[in-house]
Amino acid sequence: MDLQLHNRVIVVTGGSSGVGRALVEDLLLSGARVAACARDLDRLRASTASLSDSGHGDAADRLLVHGCDVRDADAVASFIEATVDRFGAIDGLVNNAGQSLMKRFDETAADEWMSEFELKFNGVLNPLTAARPHLAAGGAGAVVNINAVLARQPEPRLAATSAARAGLLNLTKTLSVDLAPEGIRVNSVLLGLIDTGQWRRRYDQRPDDDQRSWEEWSGDLAADRGITLGRLGVAREVSFVAAMLVSPRASYVTGTSIDVSGGVGRYV
Repeated sequence: MDLQLHNRVIVVTGGSSGVGRALVEDLLLSGARVAACARDLDRLRASTASLSDSGHGDAADRLLVHGCDVRDADAVASFIEATVDRFGAIDGLVNNAGQSLMKRFDETAADEWMSEFELKFNGVLNPLTAARPHLAAGGAGAVVNINAVLARQPEPRLAATSAARAGLLNLTKTLSVDLAPEGIRVNSVLLGLIDTGQWRRRYDQRPDDDQRSWEEWSGDLAADRGITLGRLGVAREVSFVAAMLVSPRASYVTGTSIDVSGGVGRYV
């Protein structure tokens, strides 16, 4: 399916690994021009270096990578400015940068609560504030916030992250209303358990007496979390949905969320 992304300019935060890295590749394959940022510029460069050498045509000319911490408004503004200088416009923004804090309520320190809220909110507000005039200028801007099913279904082992994600889901709905007059659509993708670096690291940190393979360990995790498909998702299963929502094909979709969770959501 042609997502009509050819030559459209899409900004992706957190583009060095996982969902962000998969989305950068999918967008390039769709013909888009992509500006990706990450805190570790060297890692981002290494992660995306192969894209111009693996059948992506002129991908090197259609990709901008930039070092940027999304919590730093000035750094984000510089990233957006560099994007416009390079490509002349911004048509879409995917706010993907983020991480989870695996702690229960009583284990979470005061500064960790604030850190989670700062990342989840400023990680969206800073890029949006900087990109908003450019998104509006084209008359068909699109914003996709990568969130999690935790926003609707709290996880006690992720107390602060669950609360922050719920707030972001609420904010996304507000943004979809307030930005609609400017022609900007705003939607969410709600992730379940996705096979990314975070889960691989937790697997590597398992006790020495746990001899399960990754397939066994992740399958048991899926069963414990009530994932009806019985497995973790993969990044490309998320990136397709994000690419669809940021594309003109979804021009009548705003203010909604799509689960990519293998059926873990127990809400109606």
